[in-house]
Amino acid sequence: MDYSVRDLQSDDDQQKLILRVQALETWLRTTNAKLTQVNGQRKYGGPPQVWDGPAPGAHCEVFISQIPRDTYEDLLIPLFSSVGPLWEFRLMMNFSGQNRGFAYCKYGSPDVANEAIRLLHGYTIEPTFRLNVRRSTEKRHLCIGDLPATTKQEALLKVLHVLADGVERVSLKAGPGIDGVSAMVAFSSHHAASMAKKMLVEAFKKQFSLKVSITWQSTHKRPPSLLPPPQKPPRLTPSALPPRMARPPSFPQGFCRAVGGPAVPQHSARPSSSPSPSQGRPVSPPPSPVTFLHELCKATAVGQPLYKTYFSHAGPDGFLFFNYKVHFTGAPATFEGLVMILPGPSATSTLEEAQRAAAQQVLQRLSNNQLAP
Repeated sequence: MDYSVRDLQSDDDQQKLILRVQALETWLRTTNAKLTQVNGQRKYGGPPQVWDGPAPGAHCEVFISQIPRDTYEDLLIPLFSSVGPLWEFRLMMNFSGQNRGFAYCKYGSPDVANEAIRLLHGYTIEPTFRLNVRRSTEKRHLCIGDLPATTKQEALLKVLHVLADGVERVSLKAGPGIDGVSAMVAFSSHHAASMAKKMLVEAFKKQFSLKVSITWQSTHKRPPSLLPPPQKPPRLTPSALPPRMARPPSFPQGFCRAVGGPAVPQHSARPSSSPSPSQGRPVSPPPSPVTFLHELCKATAVGQPLYKTYFSHAGPDGFLFFNYKVHFTGAPATFEGLVMILPGPSATSTLEEAQRAAAQQVLQRLSNNQLAP
């Protein structure tokens, strides 16, 4: 393992670092511990060979700062292992061979992580250095921006499962101030989200000739007072729509019709009778699911769809769950289901997003001839 000692400020600093690196190498030989350097960090475990038990869930990781730049795993891992067994320890490193002053430590349970915060926050590791230990935010959500207006949630989810590990859920956003469509993506872990953030821009460019943006997405839960109280919707007996509604128009295809196929050239040689977007004509986004369902009902003379949404619960990752019921004023059909969305900037926008998701599910059922909820 190469430990560089470049870019140090003085000979004393250089000599001190050499001694500390030697102590680290001695500890590695003595304990047979394995460290892996990747993407600006040095990782122990994930899990270590001696781990016994399931993988940690949420709220098991602590963030450590105020670490002296010449302090390494030979001191830090035994210290944090004194609280409980470590699943993983990640020390952030720079090219000089010094650490960057912070690290992440993951335990097997939230209780052990809380105990590490209680015991080691403020711990004096050197005369003028007191460790800062607090709960890690463990960000697990990314926002993918500048997607095509025709993007579909199910198709995008399939694409992401091919391109990245740990993808759990996808929610689409569109409207004023958003170019094209944005997707909020939930991952199984902070590490999976971090790895996806590093490679998805290039992957979309290579596979689909698309230039997308990737940013972290905040998922702060909204106060319960802004949401309607949980209610259990009544169960109604579903019935079929009239035959003329059983075959709605086909939906526009998204950018990912051929998942895993070759990249789509940006300039196609196929002749076209109308100008392409690159020729200057703006492309109108497709109607929202609410508008589409409204127009479909109007065209087939079955009355208008009426929505009832009931807040159910909030998931641990910030997603909100709503039960919905949709029926038509001129037909005996009723559709019920459960949708999952990210909270909006207000209670009104959150309820509108739940209604949009409900309309999308109803349209999907009609498209698949699933006439019963």
